[in-house]
Amino acid sequence: MSWILLTNDDGIDSPALAPFARALSDLGTVHVVVPDRERSWIGKAITRFDPIRVEKVELDGGAAWTCTGFPADAVQIGIHGLFDEPPSLVVSGINVGYNHGAAFLMSSGTVGAAVEGWVSGIPSIAVSTGTTGDWHTWRRKVHEREALLKWERLSVVATSLVDEARLSGLTELADVVTMNLPFDATLDTPRRLTTVARVGYGSLFSEQGDGIFTHDFGGGFVEFDGIDGTDLSAAREGAVSMTPLRMPAAAVIPDEIRARLER
Repeated sequence: MSWILLTNDDGIDSPALAPFARALSDLGTVHVVVPDRERSWIGKAITRFDPIRVEKVELDGGAAWTCTGFPADAVQIGIHGLFDEPPSLVVSGINVGYNHGAAFLMSSGTVGAAVEGWVSGIPSIAVSTGTTGDWHTWRRKVHEREALLKWERLSVVATSLVDEARLSGLTELADVVTMNLPFDATLDTPRRLTTVARVGYGSLFSEQGDGIFTHDFGGGFVEFDGIDGTDLSAAREGAVSMTPLRMPAAAVIPDEIRARLER
């Protein structure tokens, strides 16, 4: 392995970033290129019209690079602009919050960054963690100093999963592998190879008056199909999900529809 590009969508101040960078360094050289602030819910957006400023900063006694753009921008610049050779692996995360289910997968900057790695022909893995309880309370607690040891433990578990996905050939089978770990996951937590749950969500914004709307996601899913065997069901069972993705995935077309539409 030449080196690993580590990015995220929670930015340079993510509580997961330094512990994950340290743990991943057991697999090889790690270069960190991340947004300079949180860029969640941004998908695979690419900056087109504004210049992107890149700055080398200190992270846990080592070097990291921040950019003023989006997670996918960080991956593009990390692969093509900063180093003498491209990475052999892109790892995005650990995201503060699950990224399971189709709606969140398409909205996630964490997954979007991994997809951008695939665009450049680099095997890519997105890693997220979360809770099935009160998300707002959980998010506040995992940003507290007392959570550092938990992030260190989770980073070791996530690194083990990244290594196993690579050595098993899963990263060769898939364009992107997305992983979701319970925050209390250990090396002994059950693991599932899953599909993506076909779920959506309801309203994302609340009106503040005078034509102003702010993000106000209350949680919950709109389930279009059953969730057995999916990343969402694994989370509800307290298991780790590993979901191989092919980009893009086309629907299977029944013969009767094909016969009607094709000429």
